[in-house]
Amino acid sequence: MNALTGTGVLMRLALRRDRVLLPVWITAFLMMAVTSAAATKDLFPTVASIVQAASLMNGTPALVAVYGRIFDPTSLGALAMLKAMGSGSVLVAIFSIIVVVRHTRAEEDAGRLELVGSGVVGRWAPLTAALSVAIGADVVLGLVTGIAVALAGLPVAGSLAFGLAWVCVGLVFACVAAVTVQLVASKRAATGLALAVLGLAFLLRAVGDVTGPRWLSWLSPLAWAQQLRPYEGDRWWVAWIALAFAAIVAAVAYLLVARRDHGAGMLPDRLGPAGASRWLRGPFSLAWRLQRGSLIGWTIGFVLYGLLVGSVAGSIGDMVGSAESQEMFRALGGVEGLTDAVFAAMFGLLGVVAAGYGVQAAMRLHAEESDHRADPVLVAGVSRACWVMSHVSVALTGTALLLVGAGLAAGVVHAVRTGDATQVGRVFAGAVVEVPAAWVLTGVAVVLFGAARALAGAGWAVLAVFLLLGDLGPVLKLDQWLMDLSPFTHVPHLPGGTFAAMPMAWLAVSTLLLTGAGLMALRRRDVG
Repeated sequence: MNALTGTGVLMRLALRRDRVLLPVWITAFLMMAVTSAAATKDLFPTVASIVQAASLMNGTPALVAVYGRIFDPTSLGALAMLKAMGSGSVLVAIFSIIVVVRHTRAEEDAGRLELVGSGVVGRWAPLTAALSVAIGADVVLGLVTGIAVALAGLPVAGSLAFGLAWVCVGLVFACVAAVTVQLVASKRAATGLALAVLGLAFLLRAVGDVTGPRWLSWLSPLAWAQQLRPYEGDRWWVAWIALAFAAIVAAVAYLLVARRDHGAGMLPDRLGPAGASRWLRGPFSLAWRLQRGSLIGWTIGFVLYGLLVGSVAGSIGDMVGSAESQEMFRALGGVEGLTDAVFAAMFGLLGVVAAGYGVQAAMRLHAEESDHRADPVLVAGVSRACWVMSHVSVALTGTALLLVGAGLAAGVVHAVRTGDATQVGRVFAGAVVEVPAAWVLTGVAVVLFGAARALAGAGWAVLAVFLLLGDLGPVLKLDQWLMDLSPFTHVPHLPGGTFAAMPMAWLAVSTLLLTGAGLMALRRRDVG
């Protein structure tokens, strides 16, 4: 028996387990890319309109920070696939991380990998199988996306380069996850560490693209995908950088596999401080202790992004160069109006991301139940409702804290840049109004968990649907009733827009009703 014995069997097992997950993810990505390509062709029929839109994108620092830069302002393909390249690449990275952790550290935590390892299975087989499934899914995604986008009317070479860009991102972060699962001893910590690397990569790319120096963005794997420049020269050689980096990271992962004990991580578990138990007075303090590390990490990321948005949004007037751009900005309400629109757009994106935190925090209930840690809590006299609400309270409070931190950071920086202290409140309000909409996703996650433990992960699917409705709905001109299914459709666009209290109240009530429905559903099923 060698180190790779049993890899094929584990691959078939992983593919059987993911027979629904993989097609759904690939289909969602495919729809994102194809609809972007098909819809943009009709919106910009002339080269002049393409140049004007590209100049607006490149002249808006916050948009450059989120989606990246258009290198060829005359390229329809580059303009059409800008969002799919920016936000889509991040989602592909998350997809690869989830697949690798799911078939390595998660299996180890559940004890299934120990059972499998007792048979004829080599030391490297589980990691190799997980990487093969993740990378194989990325390759299939890149190939079908490239072909589909080309069939939608964009240049073939550029479309294949776009698909390759997604493959490169998925490949790199699959290997990053392969390392993180060796470093720490739990699936949540491994996923969180990999997502932290992704957040750092996003920050490096954003800062490098917006403020410079430009070489800073080359330190980010997300920038390598963009530097392939689909539809803008198709620089295929950049893919070798991603391939070489992934090979080095994967080699590190295999070295760590051979040097750690099964069930443990290379980084030792940190014991809590003496006397910490006096703070564990009940389920709420326990939930806070279990989730505080994740919340602190998310909060730091939101504050840093708020600082970035606040620092660049106010400089948009300095980046208005052409007469066409100046006329467009005046039509939008001038530089001040456009700055408000940038803040509103960026906070809308942060609202969706904060909702992702709420789903993750609420899904801790699923992890506690699956790992049988909920049993000793419930048998100690804690009711199901109290146990659920302990984690839901962390999810709701944490979601609000993230947006408050980002809003304050952006508002203070913008006020310092403009010398107007009143800007703090205006900008802060733009972040806070996103809170009730983000809360709704926590309520959805509780309903799904209460209905059936297996449905807990579907909260991510609901969030993805809402994201697609907000991102592609206006482009595809969907019916308003369909757009209204997303809670983010009802959020006032602040600063600069008109505040309406009633939609905020209904969103908060919806969260309460969903949470209550989840508690009632949980009473009707077995726990454990």
